[in-house]
Amino acid sequence: MKRVINGLNINYFEKGEGELCVLLHGWGSNISLFESMADNVLSKKFKVVAMDLPGFGGSDEPQTPWKVDDYADFVLDFLKEYNPQKVIFVCHSFGCRILLKLMAKQSLPFEVQKIVITGGAGILHKKTFKQNFKIKMYKLSKCILNFKLVKMLFPSALDNLKNKKGSADYKNASPVMKTALVMAVNEDLTHLIDNIKCPVWLAWGKNDTATPVGDAYLMNQKMPNSYVTVFENSGHYAYLDEMFDFNRELKKFFEI
Repeated sequence: MKRVINGLNINYFEKGEGELCVLLHGWGSNISLFESMADNVLSKKFKVVAMDLPGFGGSDEPQTPWKVDDYADFVLDFLKEYNPQKVIFVCHSFGCRILLKLMAKQSLPFEVQKIVITGGAGILHKKTFKQNFKIKMYKLSKCILNFKLVKMLFPSALDNLKNKKGSADYKNASPVMKTALVMAVNEDLTHLIDNIKCPVWLAWGKNDTATPVGDAYLMNQKMPNSYVTVFENSGHYAYLDEMFDFNRELKKFFEI
C-alpha cells in the first residue's frame, strides 16, 4: 500500500482490526521483516500498521538528511489519519531511537499503552582508548586526503578510505542517508529512557553485537515497568533468529 506523507511516497501495510499497533523497523531494514510477526501474532488482536521509514524499503528518501527528531515527527504525521486514542509500539534497533524521541515529547495525541523493544538502539557507549585512537587516525587520514594535490594524485583514495572504515549500513547508504546515519549514531538518547512508564518488554539476542545485551539491562533499570528476555541463540534480529520462541513470548506479553 502507498500513501503520500509530506510529499514523500510511503510504502506500508495494515493487517487486522482493533487497537492500533505500530511497528518501527531498524536502520537498513524494511517492513517485510515484520510480516510473520504481524500475520501470525499481532493481527490476531490489533490493527497492525508498519511503514517503510523514509529512505528505506519502498519509501522515498528525504531530500535532505533527517535527524531522529524528524523521523519521530514523520511517524506522528503518518498516524494522524488513524486518529488513535491508544497505541502500542513494537520497535527494533533504530526504531527504538524514534520511540525514545516520541516518548520524550511533552504531549502526544494518544496514550501509549505497551511497548516492545528488541535490539533497541539509542545508548551511546564510551569509546575505548583503542577506538579513540582509530577515530583520530581516520580523521587525520581524511584531512590529508582532502588536500587538493593529494586529491589530484589519488582521486579515489578518500572514497576508498570511507568505504573501508564505514559499517555495512554506512557503505550501503546514499549520501543523504549516510549523513542521517552519522547524526543518529552519534546522538546519545540514554537520558530519554526514563520517560517511558508504561509496560515494556525488552527482547534481546545474547549475541547482539550492534546493540549489546547490556543495553537491555540498562533500559530495564531506567524503565520502572519493564522486564528483559534474552534469547540465547540470537543476534541483533532476535525476532527472526528465534521466531517461534519470540512469538510465544510476544503472545504472553500482549495476552493474545
